[in-house]
Amino acid sequence: MTGCYPNVDTPTNAPQGINNDHLHGHQWKRHASPGSILLLSALLIAAAIGYFGGQPHPRRTVDRAAATIDMEFPDILRNGQFFEMRAKITAKQDFEDLRVGISATYWHDLTINSMVPAPEKETFKDGEYRFSFGRVKSGEEFAIKIDGQINPPLFAGTNGHITLLDGEKIQATVPVNLTVIP
Repeated sequence: MTGCYPNVDTPTNAPQGINNDHLHGHQWKRHASPGSILLLSALLIAAAIGYFGGQPHPRRTVDRAAATIDMEFPDILRNGQFFEMRAKITAKQDFEDLRVGISATYWHDLTINSMVPAPEKETFKDGEYRFSFGRVKSGEEFAIKIDGQINPPLFAGTNGHITLLDGEKIQATVPVNLTVIP
């Protein structure tokens, strides 16, 4: 029976197939790969600088003849994340019926939870959700806040445009893009 064990100090009453390494443990002689440390470091740096979202939304100002639009819309978000969109419109002319149009392609697979203030009227026309807010006089500011969430099926992102209208007349169109990462 002792002839089947390669090491002399293995007990003779050990089950067949159990040798000295099993009884005294095995010393690992491996070290962390420099490649895995570099990859982990790169991911942490990318996350810290906002590549994976979680940073404040960029502010854009669009100046047109009819109005100046200050927008804070997200550029990069993670799937399932809640977000906030804000826009402040400063009228340079009287608007009989200020309308904001948001393309259906931009809001595809987004859930919109709230809009403040609530529009007087909501419609869909020319591939846009349009929201009517009534009369705004020249020099007045109008602010809108929209809260939403990314739906799970949305992957890679979406794009579209935001339109400012006076009734049916387009006053400004602003392209918008949203990158969605897992």
